[in-house]
Amino acid sequence: MIMVALIVGGLLLLFAGGEMLVRGSVGVARRLGMSELLIGLTLVGFGTSMPELVTSLQALSDGATGISVGNVIGSNVANVLLVIGAACLISPIITHPRALARDGLFMIGATVLFAVVLWFDGFTRVTGLIFVAILIAYLVASVILDRRKQSAAAKVHSGEAEVIETHEPLFISLVLAVLGIAGVVAGAKLLVTGGSDLARAFGISETVIGLSIVAIGTSLPELVTSIMSAIKGKADVALGNVLGSNVFNILGIMGVSAAVYPFSIIAPAAPDGTKPLDVEAMSFPAGDSLVTMQDMGALALSVILLVLFAYTGRKLARWEGAVLLGGYALYMAMSFNLLPHFGGAA
Repeated sequence: MIMVALIVGGLLLLFAGGEMLVRGSVGVARRLGMSELLIGLTLVGFGTSMPELVTSLQALSDGATGISVGNVIGSNVANVLLVIGAACLISPIITHPRALARDGLFMIGATVLFAVVLWFDGFTRVTGLIFVAILIAYLVASVILDRRKQSAAAKVHSGEAEVIETHEPLFISLVLAVLGIAGVVAGAKLLVTGGSDLARAFGISETVIGLSIVAIGTSLPELVTSIMSAIKGKADVALGNVLGSNVFNILGIMGVSAAVYPFSIIAPAAPDGTKPLDVEAMSFPAGDSLVTMQDMGALALSVILLVLFAYTGRKLARWEGAVLLGGYALYMAMSFNLLPHFGGAA
């Protein structure tokens, strides 16, 4: 019961804190005269990814590397299969390939880079700083290009900010932002503690907890933002939000996490020499990886499906949303060994 209370309390605080942080920071930015384009490119993406960032840092601080890495992989998979799938069921998403080309290609490139670094177990402090530098360069270039051209991509990013309705005075917005940060930090602590205890109690790896319970919880801001976009007839904004969030998750969260707490994905041996059943994928001479081929396969497949559905036919239909949701349910069932899963040594 204590584990459940910690996890539920952590999820609630993360959700409430994330929402307050986004609303507060966007409200402050508008009061200070920041453009909707800049807000959409930076604050919305950063704000909705803040739960993942704080949770990953907290997990690494507590030595729960599996939760940290699993959180990012699981969040990116959930963003595509769960968030976009849910938004599609509410309202089909009309896509504009030219508007999404830059962000889509960059997300694919970031995912490939992430997979390569994982394969070589290379999350050093230098790697983390390189990830952050790439993200900053991308954001600066995007702002410059969008301001000059006022392109279709600029309209998508502006739409991400316009979905966030804020009318509070500056002081109230500041209070909301501060309370949001406090809520996210407290929620991350509770969630990581409860998740680690749950993993130990049931003999499953922390990675599975990270890519399931923790990932869904930290993806709630993206889910709410995307559903609200779909309800308001701006479902294309949901797609832009997910692309941006996935880039932030990989380059921002993994970059900052590695820069602060360099880590290895090699699973440490348990005192009794045993290991959770799902830690069996990419074998290294030093031991087994915390990340399975099944997890990387799900991440790759989510990207492939998103590109396939979004860039062919210029629309994500409801049936495609159902396919994405079905894929997510299947992945979760396989992760918890409810269905036969694949892993094997790489």
